Amino acid sequence: MTERMTVGQLFPNGVTPALSKPPQTRTGREAPSTSFDSILHHQFVRFSHHAEERLRQRGIQFQPEQLAKIQSAIDKAATKGAKDSLMLINDTALIVNIKNRTVVTAMDGASMKDNLFTQIDSAMIIS
Repeated sequence: MTERMTVGQLFPNGVTPALSKPPQTRTGREAPSTSFDSILHHQFVRFSHHAEERLRQRGIQFQPEQLAKIQSAIDKAATKGAKDSLMLINDTALIVNIKNRTVVTAMDGASMKDNLFTQIDSAMIIS
């Protein structure tokens, strides 16, 4: 089970991405607002407890720009119908559950050596 992340945990440097304009109905009026929790669940990348531990153990940190690239990669993978994806960013491998927008685990270059990645249906190199 994944833990819910606070905005401070998602964006430790205090930089949060701007949210898009609320959707409008056919009459041009704004659709009913979406709850903040729903926006977090569907728009941002989350990290499971396991992934947080691995990141901490391996000294891996992401800058806001890198988080934005991961979010974009998740969006792209979702449009292609991916379910569980291996994402490589810099010298870090992430296994991401696309539907839940959750990083399940993470490893650095040294931990990737001689590893076999199973139960993924896609892979993406993020530059």
